Amino acid sequence: DKLKDLLELLPEHDLPDDLKSKHCKRCVVVGSGGILHGSELGHLLDQFDIVIRLNDAPVQGYTDHVGNKTTIRMTYPEGAPLSEHEYPPASLFVAVLFKSVDFNWLQAMVKNETL
Repeated sequence: DKLKDLLELLPEHDLPDDLKSKHCKRCVVVGSGGILHGSELGHLLDQFDIVIRLNDAPVQGYTDHVGNKTTIRMTYPEGAPLSEHEYPPASLFVAVLFKSVDFNWLQAMVKNETL
């Protein structure tokens, strides 16, 4: 019931046109474990058609190692970036919800309420 009520609050949206039109030829998933620190692979990662970043892995200050391109950012609500600068306008944020508290978080976000 909670999910049904929440879905009714959300506007229907499709993928952004620029993302829908991409044919995912080369994709890369960049995690948040820090293994890329010192790798200087940023220029290679930015060459992928789609760059999916997980959780709140920082980009600013680490672009030499992790690149600066973000097509999709996927995270649980508790891992969502706190800074508005970590949400590039050209990227898609995907909240991964599975716990009851996650649905409460999304409802608060949609209704502009505090948790």
